[in-house]
Amino acid sequence: MAIIVLDRDGVINHQPDDPVTSVDQWIPLPGTIEAMARLSQAGHQLVIATNQSGLARGLFDLDDLEAMHAKLRALVEDAGGEVAGIFYCPHRDEDNCRCRKPKTGLLDAIEAEFDTSLHDCYFVGDQRKDLECAIAKGCKPILVQTGRGQHTLASLLSNPEPQLAATAVFADLAQFADFVLQ
Repeated sequence: MAIIVLDRDGVINHQPDDPVTSVDQWIPLPGTIEAMARLSQAGHQLVIATNQSGLARGLFDLDDLEAMHAKLRALVEDAGGEVAGIFYCPHRDEDNCRCRKPKTGLLDAIEAEFDTSLHDCYFVGDQRKDLECAIAKGCKPILVQTGRGQHTLASLLSNPEPQLAATAVFADLAQFADFVLQ
C-alpha cells in the first residue's frame, strides 16, 4: 500500500490569507474529499503533513486543531475513505525546529510511525516549501494549483530550479487522483 503525503491548507481545504483558526473556517475545496476517498478506496494510505504555526502564535489551541482534523477525517470517512494519519508542526519559522516544512521532520515521523520509507511516494502541496520537503526526502513532488499553487507555479516558471524541474503540476487534488488511478 503506497503512502501519499498531502499538505492540508490550500490542497484539501480553502486557504484564506489568514490562518484557518476554527472548525467553521475549515472548508474543503470542491472535489477534494471525494478525491481522497477514491485514492483511499484504491488502497493508498493518505497521510497529511501540515505546518500549523497558528498554535505557537496563539491563534487557536489544540482543541481547535483537533476539531478541524476530526471534521476532515469524518468527511473522508463519510465519502468511503480513510485518512491514515495527520502529522503537524506547531512551531513558527523562528523556532527553527526539525518538523517545519521544508525541513523533513514531519516526513521522518511518518516513516517511523508507518515503519516504511517515503522514497518515491507522492507528496502533494501548493507551496515551494512542500516541494522542497518532498525532494529532500526523495518523494515525487506534486504541485496543485489550488491554494497558493498558482503563485508557486508562476514563481517556479520565472525562477526555475533544477531540483524542482521534476515537479508534476495538476489543477487540483481531483485531477491528481484521476492521474494516479488511471
